[in-house]
Amino acid sequence: RTNFHPVSTDLRTVQKKPCEEIIVKGKGPPCEKKCTNSEYKTSFEADFHKVTSVNQYGDIKSVQEDIMRNGPVVAAFAVYEDFFHYKSGVYQHVTGKNQGGHAVRVLGWGTENGTPYWLVANSWNSDWGDKGLFKIKRGSDECGFENQLISGSV
Repeated sequence: RTNFHPVSTDLRTVQKKPCEEIIVKGKGPPCEKKCTNSEYKTSFEADFHKVTSVNQYGDIKSVQEDIMRNGPVVAAFAVYEDFFHYKSGVYQHVTGKNQGGHAVRVLGWGTENGTPYWLVANSWNSDWGDKGLFKIKRGSDECGFENQLISGSV
């Protein structure tokens, strides 16, 4: 199975490395437990936040109300080959194989030329899509998008 490199500006596909090649001797990267900013006085322990609740949505109206009340939510969806070439408009999968799952930040919604859409921020840099954003069809569970909308509270 191939996967894309998340920071690649040309979005070429690359082979995914096995975990053994990434993690040396079972150790991951070091985790700093102190702040390197001497001006910030809150301790690591006092600044640590935990999720207190997770919200999954049963309908589009609930998602829209939560975005208006609390800000962006998260969506996970299936990425197809044609998504890599998105530049503008409302994305709807047309061609290409499923390349795996992806999570994104849902900012809002609208309608373009009569087509309802979600406005979404991607994590592939501002040179991808429409300055790092994309629109995906709303109301039809495009690529499983509306089936996997979620948010959390801290």
